[in-house]
Amino acid sequence: MVARTGTILCHKGQGGSCCPHPSPPPWDPAEDLRCITTTFQYLQASGWYWGSISAGEAKEALLTKPEGTFLLRDSSHPQFMLALSVKTRCGPTSVRIDYNRGCFWLDSVSRGAPHLKTFSDVLSLIQHYTVSGQTQQDLASFKTKADPSQHAAKDAGVPLRLVRPLHRREGFPSLQHLARLTINKQTNCPDQLPLPKPLLDFLRNYPFIV
Repeated sequence: MVARTGTILCHKGQGGSCCPHPSPPPWDPAEDLRCITTTFQYLQASGWYWGSISAGEAKEALLTKPEGTFLLRDSSHPQFMLALSVKTRCGPTSVRIDYNRGCFWLDSVSRGAPHLKTFSDVLSLIQHYTVSGQTQQDLASFKTKADPSQHAAKDAGVPLRLVRPLHRREGFPSLQHLARLTINKQTNCPDQLPLPKPLLDFLRNYPFIV
């Protein structure tokens, strides 16, 4: 008989007994690369990812836009990849986007933060919190923690409402991309459309409505 050895971590409760501490499931770092690469491919196709602009530049771009206009940019915080900049009723602000083990979510100081939905890519996150045209999505009305580069109070919060993206001048969508968005708004099953394979592949490369 071969005995298997292992390490048991003890936690003393009220009764003083020891019990095994469950280990987190193994995580393949290659999955991080896959998730992050997929997200940035989607962002590059979106036209409203502004890259490494500063919070001040994002504020200037959004200042005269209607409430609910938003853009994605690289976060100025070294522990975060991305930040969502949005025009609120109080003016432009930015919210960091958290990432861990294949999941993205909005950084929040709300009491409901532990229950915030997580997403496998940032485009799915943004689409979930967007009201676009005739499509009624859930509205992000919880209070979120501002990006530190905004010089806001640490515990300050603003209600978010995402309505429409702000495209870069050089990233304004092509007619092909606009047609893809229109098709995506009309069907949840583009694979069933009677289209040539190259067109179906084009739809699969950006399965979003925003």
